[in-house]
Amino acid sequence: MKDSVRHDDPATVVTQGTLVTACLCILAGVALVSALVLAKAILAPIALALVLGIVVSPVVEFLVKKGAPRILLSVAMVWIILGAIFGLLLLVEPAFSMVKRILPDIMDTVRMYLASFSDVFAGLEEVNPDSEDPAVIDETTLADQIPSVSQAIWLAPNFGAQFLIFVGTLFFFVLTRNELYAALPQRAETLLRADRAVSSYFAAVSLVNTGLGVATGVVMALIGVEYPIFWGLAAAVLNFFLYLGPICIIGGLLIAGLVQFGGAYAFLPPLAFFALNSIEAQFVTPLIVGQHVRVNPLFVFLSIITGLWIWGPVGAIVALPFVIWIKRIVAPSGS
Repeated sequence: MKDSVRHDDPATVVTQGTLVTACLCILAGVALVSALVLAKAILAPIALALVLGIVVSPVVEFLVKKGAPRILLSVAMVWIILGAIFGLLLLVEPAFSMVKRILPDIMDTVRMYLASFSDVFAGLEEVNPDSEDPAVIDETTLADQIPSVSQAIWLAPNFGAQFLIFVGTLFFFVLTRNELYAALPQRAETLLRADRAVSSYFAAVSLVNTGLGVATGVVMALIGVEYPIFWGLAAAVLNFFLYLGPICIIGGLLIAGLVQFGGAYAFLPPLAFFALNSIEAQFVTPLIVGQHVRVNPLFVFLSIITGLWIWGPVGAIVALPFVIWIKRIVAPSGS
């Protein structure tokens, strides 16, 4: 008679338990991501408001200790943040108008460079000889189809509701943050340290990005690139989107160089920004931001990509502050 398999063997039980745990973790992860995507209209403005509330919290606490009423500070911070956001949108609006204006030139330049490689792509005409000639594209119609910043905002679904969610969350978080943390007395100090880490990081990165924007604008003006103020502003804003933002700037400057200069000189603007961005990333940011908020670059990249996929630009903005906050919660000593 064969020996029966003992199902109560410790190794078998451990293996089965590990497999079940792994499956449950995968299912929980899928459910969490699905919930975040489905609840984007609610959770994205809440997350952005919480991150901005954490950023301004040290200023609020300092003024409260000086005797300022917390409720007035909460209202003031909401108005200051809204003013900064709408001010940025007003600065970006002319940039979109400029893009719409020069879009025909961009299309002509792209077609010119594609035509230079006509011998390489000659086989495409034989595969589909009846295909529409790309030269008949109406650039004016295409430019008219690009909405302005204000149009894109007001046409966004549920913008009014998301705006109210953002404002309400920001106001009540700044007003009641201490009470919320006091409800978790064992973690309150850790939460406050995490908030200070995020606030310090955001302040330092804002300073670095402002310097990068000014340097970019000055260098582009010296090179002779049109609209240097626009490129400086774009560099300062998009550099908050680590890795992705600088790539967009380099691509935009390459197109601008091809449109305006042509030849080898067209590569000078993107190469100049690449040099500035490399100096900022390798020397300036580590010096100013410091080691205490440093996160593995691969994890940073994956976090930003995941945030961009789930919540769009808002997700890319809140991804890294959220990672820093979680890191301080898990390892409050900064190890």
